[in-house]
Amino acid sequence: MKTFHDSATPTPGQQVITACAFIHQKVDGVYKVFMAKRTDTKEFLPGVYELPGGHIDFGEEVTDGLVREIQEEFGVQVRLGDPFAVFTYQNEVKGSHSIEVIYFAQLIDPEIEPKMNPEDHSSCGWFAESELPKTFVSEKDTEDDEVRAIYKGFALLNGDSLNFGQDDGINLS
Repeated sequence: MKTFHDSATPTPGQQVITACAFIHQKVDGVYKVFMAKRTDTKEFLPGVYELPGGHIDFGEEVTDGLVREIQEEFGVQVRLGDPFAVFTYQNEVKGSHSIEVIYFAQLIDPEIEPKMNPEDHSSCGWFAESELPKTFVSEKDTEDDEVRAIYKGFALLNGDSLNFGQDDGINLS
């Protein structure tokens, strides 16, 4: 049973669960992450690059919903690793409070390029950590929770110390 979700559908006073995938691959020895740019016609965050994902249906497992969203929006299958970031935000357009969980992920078949729906996204691509600033729409983006999570994902992939105190065995695939 598919429930239609849109970032502008009113849900005043509701808690919404969203999940995103940090889909990564190495290209010429450099890690890159897949991101898509929301169309300028979107009411919520128009023209903003984002990690792929979406709303989780009531009663749906978070991982099942995330795999479903990526298949629906980009026509690819992913293998999820562990979650590595969680944050909350207010969606003023919907009137809701969202909890977002970000998982490491990889394409099951890296030969199949994600395809975007032009109603949802105007462009997409693979970005190295050094290329992230060109995806920002303002100076404030460096303080955005999702942007900080993307940098955290790169740090974990590259084995950088994040001052967690110990290796927690995070699954990056």
